[in-house]
Amino acid sequence: MNTASNPQHCTAFLLAAGYGTRLRPLTAVRPKPLLPVCGVPMLDHALAHVRAHGHTRVLVNAHHLWEQVAAWAEAEGVELQVELPEILGTGGGLRAARERLAERFVVVNADVLSDVDLTALVAACPQDGAAMALRSDPNAERIGPVEANADGRVVRITSVVPGVGGIPGTHFTGVHVLSRSALEMVPPEGLQCIVRTGYRQLVGVGRVQSISHTGAWFDIGTPAAYLEANLALLSGSLHAPVDPWTRGTTGGDGCWVGVGATLRGSATRSVIGARAVVPQGSSITECVVWDGVTVPAGEHRRAVFYGAGDVLQIGETG
Repeated sequence: MNTASNPQHCTAFLLAAGYGTRLRPLTAVRPKPLLPVCGVPMLDHALAHVRAHGHTRVLVNAHHLWEQVAAWAEAEGVELQVELPEILGTGGGLRAARERLAERFVVVNADVLSDVDLTALVAACPQDGAAMALRSDPNAERIGPVEANADGRVVRITSVVPGVGGIPGTHFTGVHVLSRSALEMVPPEGLQCIVRTGYRQLVGVGRVQSISHTGAWFDIGTPAAYLEANLALLSGSLHAPVDPWTRGTTGGDGCWVGVGATLRGSATRSVIGARAVVPQGSSITECVVWDGVTVPAGEHRRAVFYGAGDVLQIGETG
């Protein structure tokens, strides 16, 4: 629970306090932002992302299983904001940190892997306003449409902030920049959403700009998406801020193998965490094995081995 000495240098806030309900049972063991993707916790990816754009001073908030986030923050030199006894929400969490934030600061959802150009995003943020990174997707209407007009000004945020004149087919990436003054629009108490408070008012007065993101992006919101993110990093079809091959080696048939792992059985296109064991008599295909977990005997496909030897079976996709 570090303290800030110069708020002008506190330029990034990592949102990590959520419950990760859709990712249960994995998030009963670890908070969602610390789930490993190809051996690298999601918070490591988020931190590498903001630091690559010069944001050396970073805050992270925590609530669910907060002690694990606290340990991570201490090890990484990141300032910690614990939200207890109640979670504050995206708006409430940011408002609670406002005295430690710069005049414009980056906000990154820690469950999203991306390479959004944070430098361009900061430059796009108007004074006393905000800027959002938007992404084109044929499923934008289902994901949650967020639209900007031809000048890049955001005019619609789903049904929360309806508007006209927007170019359809885009959604919010979970990466944005806010002016500290915008936090005065967030009520000071209780669970608060930044979209339903600050953004609702800012869009109404035309003070939210956007940039278009066409690079890497992956939202890890469900167990199936979690497995697919691991496999995408493994195959090289997804590029993340941290190269997982700097933390592990190749083993088996197209596998990522962590430090100290033991591979005696058969492994194909799988992620095998540090000190994990795939014993003789075990066969895994397109699986993720967390650190220190021993895979049981038998043939396994599209499963996550987590916790104290628990197994989550993931259905086949599409």
